[in-house]
Amino acid sequence: MRKALRWLLSLVVLIGTMSAAGATAGAATAAEPTAGTDIKDRILAIPGMSLIEEKPYPGYRYFVLNYTQPVDHRQPGKGSFKQRITLLHKDTNRPTVFFTSGYNVSTTPRRSEPTAIIDGNQVSLEYRFFTPSRPDPANWSKLDIWQAASDQHRVFTALKKIYAKKWLATGGSKGGMTATYFERFYPRDMDGVVAYVAPNDVRNNEDSAYDKFLANVGTKECRDKLNAVQAEALVRREPLEALYTKYAADNGYTFTTVGSLDKAYEAVVLDYTWAFWQYSLVADCASIPVAKTATDQQIWDTVDAISGFSFYTDQGLGQYTPYYYQAGTELGSPDIKQPHLNGLSKYGYQPPRNFVPRDIPMRFKPWVMNDVDSWVRHNANQMMFVYGQNDPWGAEQFRVGKGTRDSYVYVAPGANHGANVAGLVADQKAAATASILKWAGVAPAAVQQDEAKAKPLSRFDAKLDQRDIEREPALRP
Repeated sequence: MRKALRWLLSLVVLIGTMSAAGATAGAATAAEPTAGTDIKDRILAIPGMSLIEEKPYPGYRYFVLNYTQPVDHRQPGKGSFKQRITLLHKDTNRPTVFFTSGYNVSTTPRRSEPTAIIDGNQVSLEYRFFTPSRPDPANWSKLDIWQAASDQHRVFTALKKIYAKKWLATGGSKGGMTATYFERFYPRDMDGVVAYVAPNDVRNNEDSAYDKFLANVGTKECRDKLNAVQAEALVRREPLEALYTKYAADNGYTFTTVGSLDKAYEAVVLDYTWAFWQYSLVADCASIPVAKTATDQQIWDTVDAISGFSFYTDQGLGQYTPYYYQAGTELGSPDIKQPHLNGLSKYGYQPPRNFVPRDIPMRFKPWVMNDVDSWVRHNANQMMFVYGQNDPWGAEQFRVGKGTRDSYVYVAPGANHGANVAGLVADQKAAATASILKWAGVAPAAVQQDEAKAKPLSRFDAKLDQRDIEREPALRP
């Protein structure tokens, strides 16, 4: 599950926060006044909790913290590490959202869409093994979805004593997967789950759903235009790799992990069409050059803008070693065919093993995703999955079936990997918003009687609810 230069971290940290921009929001509650023991003192009284810094934000207290976690929750006495947490504190009498991106944690105050909807507190957790939340030495066998869910369980257990109202888990992309896995292993912790654009690659060796999706997404005109640029980039491999060689030398990039500049170049090019649909819209096709008449520089520029030539360098991959390790041991990764590149591609879609240093052992466990998928299909309770119609990751979704309760799968029309509740059609948007408010225990009486009246309880905040316009190397998902 790899992906080239993208906006992932900022997107998944903030996924859905644009929803409040178009909403006619109700009045936000004020942050609680300081009374008795200061909230910071209460938090720092938790064993293993320490303060990195507090950042001011109007109407909130915002803390960046470390929490001591066992390396192995099955053997807690055998080593520990510090895991970063942020806490956007509003009021202990408000519900709390537990957010994770599945990657690093942002230390800039932000609200996820559910946090804005319920006008609550937000706890955000950095995923284990993403630096600096990495044990030293790093025993990679302790990086799995159960250990990560157990990290969340310990944090929740510690903070529930302070934030006693209802809790919801959320996240986008890998964060949506993380929220789902947390619910699977600790179903009694959360009062609801809102998982955005969460991939569900339950059968890792059968990926035809992705091929079918890419053959039909958007318009034929747009697909043909993208495919032509992608093919042309491989036809012009020699002159474009000359540009890549200079680019790498100028920036000090190396290719030890992937194996060669040539393999890195092709990996970037093969990401191009998927990357476009993941984060762009049909309307953005107008900016794609016509392959046959484009200059080498124009081909380079469009591939770099959408996929990112820095990503498969050692320097680009290093930050995401934990992700690729999980993709190659539990999560799975798509292997798309791209027949329009037959005769041009040397390596095909490369597996996660190619993007993890060889001194880290990996063994894929196919039963892990099958277990989660089966559990969700038959046991989901107050879980919501939101997907984008034009997002390749929506080709394999989580489903809810017989035995599930108050659980839903929604698809936002025309949306990409940034799909959210605000982007749903009107009746689904109201129903989803009403569910989130009810699960959090803050649905107004009017909403309990008529879900069509549901809307976010907090007003849009231009800083707190913004999407960061920052280019980040991004992965699948």
